[in-house]
Amino acid sequence: MAKLDDLLEDLVTANHVLAKLGIVDSFGHVSVRHPDRPDRFFLSCSRAPERVKRDDLVEFNLQCEPIDAKGKHLYTERPIHGAIYEARSDVMSVIHNHSPSTVPFGVTGHKMRPLMHMCGTIGHEVPIWDQHKKFGDTDLLVRTMDQGRDLAKKLSKGATCLMRGHGAAVAGPYLRRTVYTAVYLELNAKLQMQAEAITKKVRFLTKGEVNKVTETTSPANVNRAWENWCRMVDRPYRES
Repeated sequence: MAKLDDLLEDLVTANHVLAKLGIVDSFGHVSVRHPDRPDRFFLSCSRAPERVKRDDLVEFNLQCEPIDAKGKHLYTERPIHGAIYEARSDVMSVIHNHSPSTVPFGVTGHKMRPLMHMCGTIGHEVPIWDQHKKFGDTDLLVRTMDQGRDLAKKLSKGATCLMRGHGAAVAGPYLRRTVYTAVYLELNAKLQMQAEAITKKVRFLTKGEVNKVTETTSPANVNRAWENWCRMVDRPYRES
């Protein structure tokens, strides 16, 4: 239980960190897979991430049905999380956000590619999921498992995927790494717009460079950022 308790405390921290850094605002959410039950995950009830507390966390199965809803209102878009966990046994954490600098890339079709070493974990190229192609006119929320599965298919084996007119989905091998990638996805979007305003001949990272950055982004590196972010939002830091 100690492992699970620590993970759930980190999940609360992740909500606060993402809010503080502007990756989420009053909307968006982050989840983590149960460490001992791969067929379940934890996600907050429907609340602004900055306000999430431990008691707000709810356990779900992969069909996004609550084990005990605690009488709380739930996020509509939990199929984003359930479908990605269902499709990817390697994924232990999922973030959905409306990261502001990523949105223009999702609606222009202009591909985002990593251009700074810290941003290498976003992947070689960030795909764009267009909900309209399969589901027609919607409110752009991911309300059903069919929609979630279609998004998971576009994400494929990658770490990031943009959602046209909406935001992004980020998946990772552990919670802190997923937060790290979401933060640097937003930074890469800002930097790419700045670089391409100067020249169209931007030298992006090579495929080999992206591979090496991803391989060498160790838990120790991620924890350096995590500790800093914990102090920033006045949350306890635990060595992992």
